[in-house]
Amino acid sequence: MGIIGLLIMILLPLIAQINVTTTFNKYSKVSNSRGLTADEVARRILDANGLSHVGIEHIKGSLSDHYDPRANVVRLSDSCYGNTSVAAIGVAAHECGHACQHAENYTPIVIRSKIVPATNICSRFWYFVLIIGVLLSQMAIGTTLIYVAIAMFAAVVLFQIVTLPCEFNASDRALKTLENDGILEMDEVPKAKKVLTAAAMTYVAALVASIIQLLRLLATVRRR
Repeated sequence: MGIIGLLIMILLPLIAQINVTTTFNKYSKVSNSRGLTADEVARRILDANGLSHVGIEHIKGSLSDHYDPRANVVRLSDSCYGNTSVAAIGVAAHECGHACQHAENYTPIVIRSKIVPATNICSRFWYFVLIIGVLLSQMAIGTTLIYVAIAMFAAVVLFQIVTLPCEFNASDRALKTLENDGILEMDEVPKAKKVLTAAAMTYVAALVASIIQLLRLLATVRRR
């Protein structure tokens, strides 16, 4: 778990991020045969699912696309908005999948939304609590703080676990819609799938790295 675990924690997310970037760049050069743009596809999918009230906005950045449930807006980045590539359309359809999840009260997305505030606090402060605990380790309060920090980090891991089915389900919805509604040709759907699969693997890699980190923390405490 020592050096091997550390290498996995560092390299796995890095490899996953490189893979999603290279895969997206590859298929961002492949335009769909119907000439549809990602924002046009997003509007079509949202309207078909009774979500005409959900807006679509153009935001800066690359692959910063997301659905904002508080504002009821699908935000598409520079790399997707107005783009006709199968990669951009796949990403846009994926974000619409999240909008559909919220509209249907898809259980994992409901759970995820409810634990977001607590998770944000835990992700920001667990390391500081851990450091304070280590500095005060000779006192009873120090040991308590270390366990609190580990519990906070465990909450972050739980959030990542809940996120996985949300991401895979959104991609599954996207690919079925693109195929069944005839938005992409049959030979274009697998290309969009490769992009979405690469994106999903970044979440898997992050979870694996976090689980290893959690195990390392627990092992350290047990050796004390």
